[in-house]
Amino acid sequence: MQITNKKYYPWVVVGLLWVVALLNYLDRQMLSTMKSAMMIDIVELESAANFGRLMAIFLWIYGLMSPVAGMIADRINRKWLIVGSLFVWSFVTFMMGYCTSFNQVYVLRALMGVSEALYIPAGLALIADYHSDKTRSLAVGIHMTGLYVGQALGGFGATIAGAYSWETTFHTFGIVGIVYSVILILLLREKKGHTVKPQLITDHPKENPLKGAFKGLGVVLTNISFWVILFYFATPSLPGWATKNWLPTLFAENLSIDMTVAGPMSTITIAVASFIGVIFGGILSDKWVQKNIRGRIYTGAIGLALTIPALLLLGFGHSLVMIIGGGLCFGIGYGMFDANNMPILCQFISSRYRATAYGIMNMTGVFAGAAITNLLGKSTDAGNLGHDFALLAVVVLFALIIQLAFLRPKTSNMIETND
Repeated sequence: MQITNKKYYPWVVVGLLWVVALLNYLDRQMLSTMKSAMMIDIVELESAANFGRLMAIFLWIYGLMSPVAGMIADRINRKWLIVGSLFVWSFVTFMMGYCTSFNQVYVLRALMGVSEALYIPAGLALIADYHSDKTRSLAVGIHMTGLYVGQALGGFGATIAGAYSWETTFHTFGIVGIVYSVILILLLREKKGHTVKPQLITDHPKENPLKGAFKGLGVVLTNISFWVILFYFATPSLPGWATKNWLPTLFAENLSIDMTVAGPMSTITIAVASFIGVIFGGILSDKWVQKNIRGRIYTGAIGLALTIPALLLLGFGHSLVMIIGGGLCFGIGYGMFDANNMPILCQFISSRYRATAYGIMNMTGVFAGAAITNLLGKSTDAGNLGHDFALLAVVVLFALIIQLAFLRPKTSNMIETND
């Protein structure tokens, strides 16, 4: 197809993968909103402990699979990995509509964790390869908005289930994903020059693929700068996941309002602000790096810095202005941070190993999220949610100092190396 030769195809890739990102978060979020509808037919879901097990199995498998997914993406054609990933998790979503027991839902939820983990490292690595220094952060930022939209739309699962049925909801979105995987087969293309065969990425044609994958893992883990990036990425994941899981509760408690009002107010505030943050942060970073090699570092730092007063406002604020202001400030800052993670990684890790590196980062972020979700649950029971939310600002400040002190890139884009 000639479309791949045109200058706008890199943006076509972003658009195609934006929909995949939306479906990635939409399909995983729907279950959490349809508990009430499903437990009429699957009585085991009346137990909060059982429902927690469904959430936990996804996170654990998704996290553990992320580094494996990255290593696979660095070794094979990413187009087919993305298509296969989307098809499988969409088929799993479709089959959810036929479940009649808790064990069936549990097994499918685990399979969804495997299939969804395969997407993010491959998708971001493909976007990073298609976009140069002038557009990379903006491209990644636009893609991230797909995740935000998917997360927000996932909340409407209960609405659709109420109008029709929970089975129909799963069937509908499963079919949408399956059909879209066919569209990707026709329109998505791997970046020319990507090393999709083991014999092409080494001077030893008969190198064992498994050995080559672990060699890439070794290259990433022996890079000191990667450990700084990993810490810089994982630490803000704590407040990032905290806002996803506990912000509605915080809004309700601090403003003394009903959850039916606090829920939409908190999610809309963060969603709108994050949209602004990723677009602004992407544009700023792409322009700044043209003049200063640390432009992306500084843009990410500004984003992190904005989350510090935001966490204090959210934790200690008891007026609408303070809470909404804190939410907007956090969303903008976190969006700027989100848009620059992969572009910063590109300054320290060659294209050969970027998916592997991001897979490790994704795993660390997910596990950090699982830990903070559990901790803030206990904090809520003790009546200290706001206080502990604000304390996360100290952790973010430490990450900000480490980032500025130690991340000193020598190039705007690390090229292929012969390691």
